[in-house]
Amino acid sequence: RLKPINRMQVILQHLKMSNQTDSTAEVLLEKRGAAGIITLNRPKALNALNLSMIQQIYPQLKTWEQDPETFLIIIKGTGGKAFCAGGDIRAITEAGKVGDKLAQDFFRGEYSLNNAIGTCKKPYVALIDGITMGGGVGVSVHGHFRVATEKTLFAMPETAIGLFPDVGGGYFLPRLSGKIGYYLALTGCRLKGRDVLKAGIATHFVESGKLPALEKDLIALKSPSKENIADLLNSYQKQSTVDQEKKFVLDEHIEKINSLFSANSMEEIVKKLKQDGSPFAIKQLETINKMSPTSLKLTLRQLREGASMSLQEVLRMEYRLSQACMKGHDFYEGVRAVLIDKDQSPRWKPPTLEEVSDEFVDNCFKPLGNDDLKL
Repeated sequence: RLKPINRMQVILQHLKMSNQTDSTAEVLLEKRGAAGIITLNRPKALNALNLSMIQQIYPQLKTWEQDPETFLIIIKGTGGKAFCAGGDIRAITEAGKVGDKLAQDFFRGEYSLNNAIGTCKKPYVALIDGITMGGGVGVSVHGHFRVATEKTLFAMPETAIGLFPDVGGGYFLPRLSGKIGYYLALTGCRLKGRDVLKAGIATHFVESGKLPALEKDLIALKSPSKENIADLLNSYQKQSTVDQEKKFVLDEHIEKINSLFSANSMEEIVKKLKQDGSPFAIKQLETINKMSPTSLKLTLRQLREGASMSLQEVLRMEYRLSQACMKGHDFYEGVRAVLIDKDQSPRWKPPTLEEVSDEFVDNCFKPLGNDDLKL
């Protein structure tokens, strides 16, 4: 029998947890078996992250990390369509326009959470079933295990809305093989299903229908080590045969990607694409021409610098960039054109790469003194 005091603590703990599993809550936090489970629960908003969700997940993650009874952490989304389609961009836009503190608090909170995931001592398993973009990448890619399914749709489409691939994109993107990360960041190219594994973004591929059983088996593990968890994920991956024969979608273009996207400046990348003239190069050129010239320049430098930085240094750099974007023009214009009016015709300022000066870019990377992100 449990000692009375222990029993009381267990009951209180369960009560505390069951309050958190109110099905209308935007994020559900519960302990089952050896696992702490985070469920993003805004299916109508494709589980987009808002500040209140971030502020609930962060302390719970830290508590589970210290808890000797919690051996792993699982994060997933509800609704079947998306794991997490990104951050709550509309709220940030509204706040930024009027100089509301949310435009600082959101990025601070989000990047602190990304760092907590990246440094988490407990194995962290993200079930990235469905749309996984922007902020959804941030709460998955820095953990130990990322399980993609045939329904996974990955993208970092920020250059299309006057932003840059943040949430630690400057850390993980340049570390993908060759120049794949640069290509994904600048063009916003989408990867689906098994390709997310082949690109090195996911660590495992498991069929969507097998996820409930996988989750059950993860929860049932008795005081598992990282190796035990890896073994279980590997065994599920072996049974998942969907699209097994399909070649990696970028395979035929990999040599071009590696040579065209290795230039030192955006102008040079554009020049190389024009000179190449292949259908692939022309298509990338068309895509890049639609993006914010300012975002493209910030992104290229973010990735080049991030390649040799720690995750913490990258997040600090990205916080500076986020605040520069909040003060600029293109972010608000991009959100208007893509998400609000949906006319898909943003009017960027400045409208060309040549007009985005090195001096302007340098300023965006400058330390913010007392306002810098503290991790």
